[in-house]
Amino acid sequence: MKKILGAAAVVFSVLFIFGLADNCHAAAKPKKIKIGVSLPTQRDERWVRDAQKMKEVAAKDPTIDLKMQICDNDASKQMSQCENLIAQGIDILILAPHDATSAAAIVDEAKAAGLKVITYDRLVLDSDVDLYISFDNKEVGRLMGKYLTNVAPKGNYIVLAGSPTDNNAKLYREGALEFIKPLADKGDIKIVTDQWITDWQPTIAMNLVQNALTANNNKIDAILAPNDNTAGGVIQALEQVGLAGKVPITGQDAEVTAAQRIVKGTQTMTVYKDTRELASEAIQAAIKMVKGEPVASNATLNNRKKDVPSILLKAQVVDKSNIDKVLIDSGYLKKEDVYK
Repeated sequence: MKKILGAAAVVFSVLFIFGLADNCHAAAKPKKIKIGVSLPTQRDERWVRDAQKMKEVAAKDPTIDLKMQICDNDASKQMSQCENLIAQGIDILILAPHDATSAAAIVDEAKAAGLKVITYDRLVLDSDVDLYISFDNKEVGRLMGKYLTNVAPKGNYIVLAGSPTDNNAKLYREGALEFIKPLADKGDIKIVTDQWITDWQPTIAMNLVQNALTANNNKIDAILAPNDNTAGGVIQALEQVGLAGKVPITGQDAEVTAAQRIVKGTQTMTVYKDTRELASEAIQAAIKMVKGEPVASNATLNNRKKDVPSILLKAQVVDKSNIDKVLIDSGYLKKEDVYK
């Protein structure tokens, strides 16, 4: 009996020791950082790239638990999705708003839950956001306006802006008009159409250009398209009247289809914004903020409530002259895709 009891004691001791080891191992295991991400759409290639890069960065770090939602350009859906992310116990929210104004309510919900909020690419207005990560969006507009007025300093202009619910669209327009308006005031340029494009829809851009072409007997000398997706709609309208490749057209985002059009000659330029860098910056900033570490900013932007610490990345003009060097050599696009 003594032998049996002794053996049992040994077994119990061994199990107890291993149990302690397992508990210590579990205690040493780092707590995962839950990062909630809310993006407005996956209809545009650039937003697909943002999502892919965030997932790629998170997948390489075992301490990150990335929870992503796409609202498909629906402000109320974005609100409910973010409420769901907050209910799941996220540690921080990265928010790219569909509607820059109504998204303030999302920030309020997050702050009430004790979360910090990074406003991503698009600035949330009238809100207590903690950090803004984007490009210098007014400078992006300046790049488009300067380029367009250099290649077409005179004539009839169609000026298109992005969605009126997107604060970036306003900044792009303001930047571009810094170059276009002085020439319009001088009389060298006549702005025959000046319109916003709801939800950045290319079909709306196409319809606006069709109407402008009809109203001006097809005499259009330059078109400010706010991004590559809308530029595609613009070019469809020009193709219908045999003007594709004959009218300078801007764009931004350096999408594959835009690069193909630049090579073909139907789109004149695009503004390259490396969304790989943007997405990576956002994830790294989120990690630091959750850990209570400082995040270095290089600017501040006022969102009508506060001066928001901001990280603004640089953008670059791309046209036929540098498309290989900037987009292909950098690995952003594949040569076989661009020259498809």
